[in-house]
Amino acid sequence: MLSKRAKYAIKTLIFLHQNREATPISAKIIAEQERIPYKFLENILRELRQNKLLTSERGAEGGYKFLMEPADITVADVVRIVDGPIALIPCVSENFYEKCNECIDEETCQIRKLFAELRTDMLPTLEKSITDLARM
Repeated sequence: MLSKRAKYAIKTLIFLHQNREATPISAKIIAEQERIPYKFLENILRELRQNKLLTSERGAEGGYKFLMEPADITVADVVRIVDGPIALIPCVSENFYEKCNECIDEETCQIRKLFAELRTDMLPTLEKSITDLARM
């Protein structure tokens, strides 16, 4: 299940994209407009800034704006930053692979095959960019 943190991060990026002519936009405005708890949003924005998706400007006219092009930021990128692996089990993750302790043979493991197929089917959808989502 997608965490609230990831959902709010995606909503925030879509909001910034749809209002890019008004950037930088304060966290307070984003929180009010998107109905995201302010303190929760501050942590999400910090994480997006640390991962170089956003930048911030201080002051009365400050706020957040894109550092990266929204067309280059995918939902998968955001989920990985906020929630970690896309894969539901670690042995099928491309970026966060870990062998399952109880697994005898990965090549014949039916559970691994099923979740590898799910990851493969799910990933193209999650590769949609923030720009793609803003157009939906």
